[in-house]
Amino acid sequence: MSTTSTSATTTVKLGERTFVLDKDKAETALNSKKVINGRETMFFNILPLKYQWAYDLYKTMKSNHWEPEDIQMQTDIQQWQGSEIPDVERWIIKMGIGYFSAAEGIVGDNIIHVVREAMTAPELKLVLGRHAHEENIHADSLVYMISSLGLNPHECEAMFEDVPTIKAKNNFVVNNSRGLRRDLDLTKLEDKQALAKNIFLFGQVMEGTQFYGLFGMILSLYRQNKFPGIGQMFRYTLRDESNHIEVFRNLLNALVTENPDIWTPEFQEDLRQTMAEGVRLEKEFISDCLPVASVGLSVEEFHQYIDHIADRRLVNCRLEPLCGGNTDNPFPWLTEAIDLKKEQNFFEGKVTEYQKASSLEEAGYDDDDL
Repeated sequence: MSTTSTSATTTVKLGERTFVLDKDKAETALNSKKVINGRETMFFNILPLKYQWAYDLYKTMKSNHWEPEDIQMQTDIQQWQGSEIPDVERWIIKMGIGYFSAAEGIVGDNIIHVVREAMTAPELKLVLGRHAHEENIHADSLVYMISSLGLNPHECEAMFEDVPTIKAKNNFVVNNSRGLRRDLDLTKLEDKQALAKNIFLFGQVMEGTQFYGLFGMILSLYRQNKFPGIGQMFRYTLRDESNHIEVFRNLLNALVTENPDIWTPEFQEDLRQTMAEGVRLEKEFISDCLPVASVGLSVEEFHQYIDHIADRRLVNCRLEPLCGGNTDNPFPWLTEAIDLKKEQNFFEGKVTEYQKASSLEEAGYDDDDL
């Protein structure tokens, strides 16, 4: 085999056969990759990679794979069937299952039918496919919790339909998602902004903020050796959610960088008010989850924590915080349990550094952090 190269081509000779590879064509294909309105192809041409952060996150997410059935539930079953767990703590578990049994599916459905459909770069479709797969695992874990504890699944469905604060939170995101189940004209500013808002809503408001109230309550129980199996599944879920928040934040970053006309002052304020509404709904929901003080925590502390988390999400998207960005975190142990080791500002050039791990322990988390 002999190979010769010029600035435009590479020629490979094998016996009597000659193959000419067009470098310019390959470079053009790379440059035509975009988040939206990019190169249209029938093939999943992931190479050459343009969005390295997406592929890196895909690899990290894949290495974090877990299965609910691998987690032992004997202690949880004994505690649930016993008499030592107070009613308010049982209620927290029921609210967690009632909300997340619907919410995880809502997120996955939006990824598949709204966000992934709009993407034109294959590596973005790749990481979003993994994201949706992880939402399926989270939904599966809730089925496993229900069957292990012997809960009536119809009661969980009734909570989703009949608890007003659960219904309000879900309608908040579902209405937005349904509004984008149409042919978007992503050459138009209004449709580009609608897609960007959806990415912000699901990544930073829902998964990034509204999930955190119940996460904190259930991990507080876990910290007291209550429902260790459920707590472990929520720890794994939280690790996944940290990556999901990064997927959607980086995706929003890339979308706005390539389409700077999206990022108007009016649109930025719209995102801030979307977060404000999400925070309001979450605080009402927290009050229903924790109607009386329990697990050593109070509703007021959780409201403060949600303000703290919301401001962090806004600042990391280069938006002005709602509470001045100086709200104290009442649960520093919870931040250690939940967050990635490093975060990056919205328009910084470097991509966040991630730890590759197959478990929370390998990622540097241990029981003392919780």
